[in-house]
Amino acid sequence: MNKADLAEKVQGVLGSTKADAERAVEAIIDGVTMELKKGGEVSIAGLGIFKTKMRAARTARNPRTGEPVSVPAMRVPKFQAAKALKDAVAK
Repeated sequence: MNKADLAEKVQGVLGSTKADAERAVEAIIDGVTMELKKGGEVSIAGLGIFKTKMRAARTARNPRTGEPVSVPAMRVPKFQAAKALKDAVAK
């Protein structure tokens, strides 16, 4: 399922236009993205928690040359599934 499929599903539930459904899906994605950029977290009951975590700086290797490359510390997104989602997938 991709974003267009999700918008189609929203359209079916709301009975609205395809453009309205696409805007609704885009608004949700933008809301989650903006909150994560601020360092916050987004909790959606039954789905899970979107949050960020810091990944430490490290030294990696260029696979082509074998040369060491410095990778800076960065904040990365993380998703923690809710128990309801885990149970639904397991069945």
